[in-house]
Amino acid sequence: MKHILKCPQCGNYSLRTACKCGGEAVSPQPPKYSPEDKYGKYRREVKREEWEKKGFV
Repeated sequence: MKHILKCPQCGNYSLRTACKCGGEAVSPQPPKYSPEDKYGKYRREVKREEWEKKGFV
């Protein structure tokens, strides 16, 4: 079964991996959430640094 794809360059949706504009279409769905995510620690560190720069923390 094919899934719908979105071109990040022009924003068009398609079932093909190659877009008319010449870009490569990718899945628009976010990655699945898992509480055992081994990269969650690093993601939270980056988010905290961004919040500190903006003065939220």
